[in-house]
Amino acid sequence: MKFEKYHISEAIKHNLAELGFKRPTDIQFKSIPSILKGEDVLAIAQTGTGKTAAFAIPLIDKIHREKSSKRDTGIKGLVMVPTRELAMQIGEVFTRIAKHTKVKTFALIGGVEQEAQLKKLQEGIDILITTPGRMFDLIHQGHIDLTRIETLVLDEADHMLDLGFIKDIQYVKKMLSRKHQTLFFSATINPEIKKLAFSQVKSTAIRIQISPDDPVSANVSHAVMFVEMDDKRFFLESFIRENPDSKIIIFVRTRVRAERVAKAMERVSIPSITIHGEKDQGERSEAMRKFKEGECHILIATDVSARGIDIPDVNYVINYDLPEKAENYVHRVGRTGRGVNKGIALSFCSEDEKEILKEIQQFLNKEIEVIKLGKKDYARTLDIARKNTNTDVQALIADHEAWLATKKRKPSRKK
Repeated sequence: MKFEKYHISEAIKHNLAELGFKRPTDIQFKSIPSILKGEDVLAIAQTGTGKTAAFAIPLIDKIHREKSSKRDTGIKGLVMVPTRELAMQIGEVFTRIAKHTKVKTFALIGGVEQEAQLKKLQEGIDILITTPGRMFDLIHQGHIDLTRIETLVLDEADHMLDLGFIKDIQYVKKMLSRKHQTLFFSATINPEIKKLAFSQVKSTAIRIQISPDDPVSANVSHAVMFVEMDDKRFFLESFIRENPDSKIIIFVRTRVRAERVAKAMERVSIPSITIHGEKDQGERSEAMRKFKEGECHILIATDVSARGIDIPDVNYVINYDLPEKAENYVHRVGRTGRGVNKGIALSFCSEDEKEILKEIQQFLNKEIEVIKLGKKDYARTLDIARKNTNTDVQALIADHEAWLATKKRKPSRKK
């Protein structure tokens, strides 16, 4: 069934056509009718399968039909997410789908000045997409009123609940004086988090689970390569040079590692940009813009961005470091192979990370394909890479220490 046959407003159908959405994905097909009926929904589906549109389309349509004009009637829909990048990403999707409708949407995040945000809130909005921190700040200041909320959406529900936001969610639900609908969407969920999620929805909630046996999208081919920790930079350089025009996201474990890898690539004339929690929101947004618009093809990120990057043309994901939490593997590799596109993810696993690899495979309930390298091929990669570099490990350490000293001198900034 095509979107043009759905009982949704013509403006939304037009917007979906402009965005290239012809037929609903599985999660959209199963979620939209239940949400339009006002039912609570707990939905689990792989990354890149269109979860945002699955709740954005019916939420926008319901509010559009209820409004007689564009005048302000209070916030009717609240979408809570764990990270700023994800809030901005979802905000963009809502804005595009709500174009030419009576619905006003707004993404509210921390790390930026409040003045412009307050002005937008005062103008009146219908749907608020937000991270908990800034939202609670403005609630306590008296700038946000949740008493008219009719639909509460929790996106990346597992991460929200795992981070300890359950008390925040319970607090929000107590503030919702009207009978309301609750929607939980996630790519991964464990039994403990699932129990918490069900405690926040009606007993009649609809549970939707797509491809539960494999949380990694079928559009993503993923494999692991065993590489010693000190050799990872050489294999990364080799991979980038073999794929010079490709968009690549490289995931590392810490902020320090992100800057260290970027420095290593800079020394071999490979430009890259980094995004992590040490950077202020302006820097993070600019890094995302450059990568999205193709000004730089290499983005080095920590898990702060694993759930906030929805760029359809990412060719490869490299797990330079394996994630400490097994479920983050799914979110990382899901940054490629978005929508109908195909993608490839490759993980570098050192001897010290083999236990983490086991945990990831247990979470996936399957073994990850191994790309085997013979001793000659391994040595050849190192030889080629080393010929292209004029530095050594000691120089990298010195650069890293200098970078740390610079950071210590800078005044602390709000994260």
